[in-house]
Amino acid sequence: MLGRAIDQILRHPGDPKLFEGYLHSAEDYVRLAERSNGPIPRGVDLDYVWGDAGAVLAGAKVDYGIVNLETAITDKGTPEPKGINYRMNPRNAAGLKRLGIDCCVLANNHVLDWGEAGLNQTLETLRELPMATAGAGRDAAEAAAPAVLGGANGRVLVFAFAARDSGVPRHWKALADRPGVNFIDGFDGRSVRSIKAQVLDARRSNDIVVASIHWGDNWGYEIPPAHVSFAHALIEEAMVDIVHGQSSHHPRRWEVYRGKLILYGCGDFLNDYEGISGHEEYRGDLALMYLPVIDEATGGFLASLDIIPFQIRRFRLNRATLEDARWLCVMLNSRCRSSGTGMTVDLDGILHLNREWPR
Repeated sequence: MLGRAIDQILRHPGDPKLFEGYLHSAEDYVRLAERSNGPIPRGVDLDYVWGDAGAVLAGAKVDYGIVNLETAITDKGTPEPKGINYRMNPRNAAGLKRLGIDCCVLANNHVLDWGEAGLNQTLETLRELPMATAGAGRDAAEAAAPAVLGGANGRVLVFAFAARDSGVPRHWKALADRPGVNFIDGFDGRSVRSIKAQVLDARRSNDIVVASIHWGDNWGYEIPPAHVSFAHALIEEAMVDIVHGQSSHHPRRWEVYRGKLILYGCGDFLNDYEGISGHEEYRGDLALMYLPVIDEATGGFLASLDIIPFQIRRFRLNRATLEDARWLCVMLNSRCRSSGTGMTVDLDGILHLNREWPR
């Protein structure tokens, strides 16, 4: 979530004016954070906000980095009348590449905060970097098309979907003649069959398929049964290898189902919520980097999963303390117990999936 207050501390801050009932300037959110944790530098590059995450990701030697980018990248358009509107200045976007991000998922409830003009500029800015995108486009076909990462020796296909229950307005749905997001109306058999058809049309042998879904509430640990059954159906019927669920502002449980990884709610990797009271019990200041290893030679099964926790402080990702890592491990294990998966935490504060699972 690189808009609003995050954008204000970057080298090229955009217009801070907000259209919220609570605060009227993005600068106010900076001051709230400073009141809680001390001064925040101004005029920084995105390297500052990535903090410790950049070195961790470089050391992990990942093949591909995928994020849900929950902001428009624009200085155009008019604000949608929805209460909260995120945007970052396009001149700040170059730092996305330096973290090691290869694909930005755009199927969410903020990418059209500044209307079609804002979405079009977002798409143009990312393509100029260049950066692969999924889940939004200038028409329905472009919004539904997967991001294709890799080449002849193995590809990752990222399909992205925005669900109504995450607050995505129905009129944001991309049509044949209208820009928008790849919108799904419900978690039923028709949606599964539609996704299956898209996967069959694009998938080659040995491809890894990711379904990134923006769904559900922002807070709380309960996973709707419809989400569980839908995720299972995507693996059983639509040949999906990873379900990348996001929208919640804190981490939720995961599951290994038939050897495939389901992340029901990844939590925010970065936001400007410091100093905002409420929901403290969920520790939304703790962010997770998920490092799954997928065995493409055996049909896209999960080989291992490491999770590295960070703490958002002064709008920067800092490695979490061992105490916080242990809290996360205990909390998430208590939520994942019913699915038969569990984690351990090592002395470096890294969480590891610690058992075999049926395939």
